[in-house]
Amino acid sequence: MSLTADFHCEKNNQEHRTDEITSKKLIIRRGQPFQIALQLHSNDHLIDHNNIVFTVETGPKPSEASGSKVLFKLSSIYPKQWSGQVVSSTGTRLVMTLYSPANAKIGRYSLNVLSPSGHQYTLFSLGEFILLFNPWCPEDEVFLGSEEQRQEYVMNEDGIIYNGESRQIEGRPWFFGQFEEEVVDICLHILDKNLKCLQNPAKDIICRNNPVYISRVVTAMVNCADDKGVLCGKWSQPYSGGEYPWTWNGSVPILQKWYKGRGQAVRYGQCWVFAAVACTVLRCLGIPARVVTNFNSAHDSNGNLILDEQIDESGRPCGGENVWNFHVWLEGWMARNDLLPGYDGWQVLDPTPQEKSEGIYCCGPASVKAIKEGAVEMKYDVPFIFAEVNADIVTWICSRDGRKKKASVKTKHVGQFISTKRCGCNDREDITNEYKFPEGSHRERQIFNEAQMRNNLEVPQEEKLQVEMKGDDSISHGSDIRAQVNITNNSLQSMVCKLQLNAQILQYTGSPMKQIVALCVDEITVQANDVATVPFDIPFSEFGHWLKNHHMIKMIAVATDKRSSENALAVKEISVINPHVVVKVLGKPILHRELNAEISFHNPLSTTLYNCIFTIEGLGLLIGWERIRQREIKPNHSFTINIRFTPTKLGPRKLTVDFDSDKIMDVRGFQNIHVQNVE
Repeated sequence: MSLTADFHCEKNNQEHRTDEITSKKLIIRRGQPFQIALQLHSNDHLIDHNNIVFTVETGPKPSEASGSKVLFKLSSIYPKQWSGQVVSSTGTRLVMTLYSPANAKIGRYSLNVLSPSGHQYTLFSLGEFILLFNPWCPEDEVFLGSEEQRQEYVMNEDGIIYNGESRQIEGRPWFFGQFEEEVVDICLHILDKNLKCLQNPAKDIICRNNPVYISRVVTAMVNCADDKGVLCGKWSQPYSGGEYPWTWNGSVPILQKWYKGRGQAVRYGQCWVFAAVACTVLRCLGIPARVVTNFNSAHDSNGNLILDEQIDESGRPCGGENVWNFHVWLEGWMARNDLLPGYDGWQVLDPTPQEKSEGIYCCGPASVKAIKEGAVEMKYDVPFIFAEVNADIVTWICSRDGRKKKASVKTKHVGQFISTKRCGCNDREDITNEYKFPEGSHRERQIFNEAQMRNNLEVPQEEKLQVEMKGDDSISHGSDIRAQVNITNNSLQSMVCKLQLNAQILQYTGSPMKQIVALCVDEITVQANDVATVPFDIPFSEFGHWLKNHHMIKMIAVATDKRSSENALAVKEISVINPHVVVKVLGKPILHRELNAEISFHNPLSTTLYNCIFTIEGLGLLIGWERIRQREIKPNHSFTINIRFTPTKLGPRKLTVDFDSDKIMDVRGFQNIHVQNVE
């Protein structure tokens, strides 16, 4: 006698919104019924559905005590427990509906049936299935009430990640690919390889019903700082032995490489790569997630809400802490039953290894509402993230004799234009007000004043000598910098000043990468209550070949009164805007029908670009990626290529192109496509 099961994978997966992953194995969401059929291959026996017992088991050592093994009979559906009921029975074929509770542990399950045989039971193994979180189920802790948001934050495989700097925000497309067939197995493998599971598997399995626990595990495992995590971070040259972080366009190749490499960390990632990979894992497991960028992000390592920036008298940074042009994390949507009421919803999660939390490199989940209210006593890691969006920047001028002068205090610079992709479209959504009360409101003033009292900050008084730098906030790639320094004398006596100007290319983390100019004007006379203007130009030829994908130039001017030794500084940051790749899709996108696209790029420089590479990708449009190499593109010339591809998935898709060369890197373009089934 044998007993087999038909899991109706195609029908169940479609109803559970997992059919994009596969229709070959059963993948369901908790808190939602699913239907299976049993077939008895025997002429001498019948299925006694009143007496058979089902078991569902998960984890390495399933037990009823831990809740990782559950036994139940077919009777009625009980929403708060594993249960089932008969749909139809012919004696040798039994169709039934099974139900998992909305707080069931997620993961890989085995389904068995115990059939009575005399005074004993015979165990039949029916097969395996995968159980995920269910944001469509009101009783699930990850329930999200808006269908539009569920489509965006769970189902959408394409996204946009914002970077650049606050005055020149750029969006880069990203392929999350959470429904690629191999990804769900990789995500479950990530859970199995986390430190807590390796140290105590039974205890880890007990917690796998909790999205707070799962999301915390994911943020720890996406980096490899203290475990066999997915990504190795690196923020400076050389990137030998791995991929340049800016070359990644999607999560799937990273996850596949880690999985096939048996836990060997993939090299290399930076903040947006960490966040995007974690977003893929959470969406795959069923936790709504979105990638968020904080512009002018503070890294407050000592928790005092102050970043000290130190500048020497020549205008060069000489220590202190940096403000990142941008920092990328993600948010997961979930209930917070471990906190006081009112802190459910979006929670910050940051897999970039910056500071340890409870002994490991992970961060969050931290309630966005708690961050906004300054509720720093709330777990997890609210104080650190509160500082990332609220810290004050104090700039000091450090003299050769060891004296330090407080030159400026910026209280509104940090935490600007906090951005994510808008739900349902490709626009940027500014969510700063979700993290901070509006500037000038009563509550914002209250939090600000409390922070000032706590940190005893004093804003410098107006000085007799002041410096201001004027010029464009951004320039096109290939353009010269033209600016001027205004030196103001607010005293009743004339001044003779020394002006020193320093310009550096910054990494996006705020760290200086290359000094490109250092100028000194030894004597500038500034009359009483007057302003002296010093114009200056920096030719592109002096800094262009250092830019690569670093698009920020920081200029610092320090003026010193030779009589009194009083000094003052001004800081100006200039964005360098990359050109764009233009992508045009020719024709109507139809499933499984060949389509043509035109890709063009214009070289804006007065020099030839060599070793030009176009990398073309599109989830559901191309298999893998296509690379087209061009030996050179001459100065001020355009280059056009045509490609053919065949869409394999319906719905909204993105065709993206990345351009790299010896002088310009990480130039991007994309075209949104909506693939239809028929014309």
